[in-house]
Amino acid sequence: MLPYMKIIKSHFEIHSRFRNGIIFLVILIFLLLITLYFYPSSVNSSNNFEELATFQTQIDSLKKEAIKKKKSYKLKPFNPNFITDYKGYVIGMSTEELDRLYAYRKENKWINSISDFKKVTGVSDSLLTVISPLFKFPDWVNNSKKSKSYKEQKYPVKSFAQKEDLNHVTSVTLQKEIGVPDFIAERIIKHRKNINGFISDLQLKDIVGLYDNQRKKILSLYTVKTNKEFEKININKASVKELMEVPYFDFETALEIKDFIDENKGILDFEELGKIEGFSIENIDRIALYLTIN
Repeated sequence: MLPYMKIIKSHFEIHSRFRNGIIFLVILIFLLLITLYFYPSSVNSSNNFEELATFQTQIDSLKKEAIKKKKSYKLKPFNPNFITDYKGYVIGMSTEELDRLYAYRKENKWINSISDFKKVTGVSDSLLTVISPLFKFPDWVNNSKKSKSYKEQKYPVKSFAQKEDLNHVTSVTLQKEIGVPDFIAERIIKHRKNINGFISDLQLKDIVGLYDNQRKKILSLYTVKTNKEFEKININKASVKELMEVPYFDFETALEIKDFIDENKGILDFEELGKIEGFSIENIDRIALYLTIN
């Protein structure tokens, strides 16, 4: 029995050198597996974190830029005769539609209605519905469209010599003789003071709330007789300070006009000011009283 057991045991006996070698190999393999398991993961995690952080920064930057542009650019009323390439892009017009508009304007023709714009450019009805409420036509165009279902009232015709000076009329007189409401009469006097006196009858158009029939009645009895002495400003050569002398221009408007003129090497017509974003040419006839092109 014992010899048999001794024979079996001898098959499983390992020399000490082999045993130590096997143990060392196992430890080496174990360490290698641990290294391969943890090290690449940590490197990849670190790289992934850096890439994600960079990507997130770029996204945040783009978001801020988009929000900034959205806040800085808001569509304002504009004259459809003066649509730039950039504005056309913003409102959704195609290059073909813009080209048709430019070709039409190059012939010195004007867009005077929404239907004109549709006919010339060929824009879709859906786009026209969105942008047409922003169209701002000159005052004379709007007035010509107003249908008069009533018989226009006629006022006594007086010569220049027979009329009184518009720069001397009082608020009380306007209320009693013309029938102008007290707050409108006060508005006329205040505006006259703000612009240092009327230089033209046209400036009554500046009075908000003054109806055409009331304005015509006033001008049937009064006119500007005492013009203040002033020299018209050459808009193509004027500084920002000089442009601010025009009653209708504040600092921001004067600065935009100056930049626009410098960029375009001057203008040939006051109507070109309508190309300035947010600039209204409704009162261009009054603005022109203080300016000259040449």
